[in-house]
Amino acid sequence: MTRVLVVGAGYAGVMAANRLAAAGQPEVHVTVVNPRPEFVERVRLHEHAADGSDAKRPLSDLLRRGVRLRVGKVNAIAERSVGLEDGGSLEFDYLLYAVGSTAARGPAGSGNAWSIGDLDGAESLRRRLRLLPPGARVVVVGGGLTGIESAAEIAYRYPSSSVELVSQSVAPWLPEPSRASIERRLANAGVRLRTGLRVTEVRPDGVETGTGGLSSDCTVWAGSFDVPDLALRSGLPVTADGRLRTDDTLVCPGHERIVGAGDAVAPPGQVGDHLRMSCQAAMPMGAHGADTVLALIRGERPAPVSIGMAGQGISLGRRDGFIQATYRDDSPRGFTLSGRAAAVLKERVCRFTITAMRFPRAYRWLPSGTSAVHARAAIR
Repeated sequence: MTRVLVVGAGYAGVMAANRLAAAGQPEVHVTVVNPRPEFVERVRLHEHAADGSDAKRPLSDLLRRGVRLRVGKVNAIAERSVGLEDGGSLEFDYLLYAVGSTAARGPAGSGNAWSIGDLDGAESLRRRLRLLPPGARVVVVGGGLTGIESAAEIAYRYPSSSVELVSQSVAPWLPEPSRASIERRLANAGVRLRTGLRVTEVRPDGVETGTGGLSSDCTVWAGSFDVPDLALRSGLPVTADGRLRTDDTLVCPGHERIVGAGDAVAPPGQVGDHLRMSCQAAMPMGAHGADTVLALIRGERPAPVSIGMAGQGISLGRRDGFIQATYRDDSPRGFTLSGRAAAVLKERVCRFTITAMRFPRAYRWLPSGTSAVHARAAIR
């Protein structure tokens, strides 16, 4: 019997566990350890917070037959076992590290804001929004995907509220025409944009910026992401931001029984620099991580990971959206899609993630196209 322990049940962890279980090797026993018995659709947390949908579903409905679920939090990883917060422990022959990401800490007073980076934060924000009176002022801090989608969704679900998006810029990684289109669509959705501002403090009644204060009845923190410090606390090799280091096959250097996948993992630059924190990267990393574990069990050398990106989808309420096509290295292409068609496509992509996890052996993804990426970089 070979015991494989998957730590984390997000997009990477569920895909990895199901792909391992679907490999048809009865001697491989798969256990998933996760702090809660539900799978959280991170891509729907903004909808959950705005009361538009439920971002959680039972893991028992997603994990394949034969995959054991252990509800608990891993506190430490040793050479062949993990310690749990409740005092228990689990032994493994191979461990797949897929702990995902969390919301990064905000500025001073950020405890006065509602975070939307995890389910608990989205639940708290959902309760707060339900209690706001008509005309309440909601300030969303952050011009990334989370901030854009959250502001638009709140404005759509609570049209009587005044929703403002405060950030130095909106979608700064996109080309100027794409940014301008998103800004127009946010304005059409009822979101007031306050760009060129950096929030330095969050107060109970508003936020402080470099140019003065803004009042708020509900402040939403939609900043960057961070990763759990489990790998760091366990003495495993990590990057400066705490992600687990792996080689190009997703095996942790010096720890050949540990394989990484998802947001909390940092493969070498030549295969991983373009992989942003997203389910678009986490799912193929989970699938490849499972294939790596199976190769190790067979005594074979795993193949290098190769993942290409396809685009970036942004929902702007339920009836509008924006799709930016990208090259496989995630740099933007000239093609974009917006409006109702983009909203429908984004919804179908979200639904596809669930279907793909249920049929893991059929799941395929774009390879990185490394040679083309390097050639284009040389031209630039």
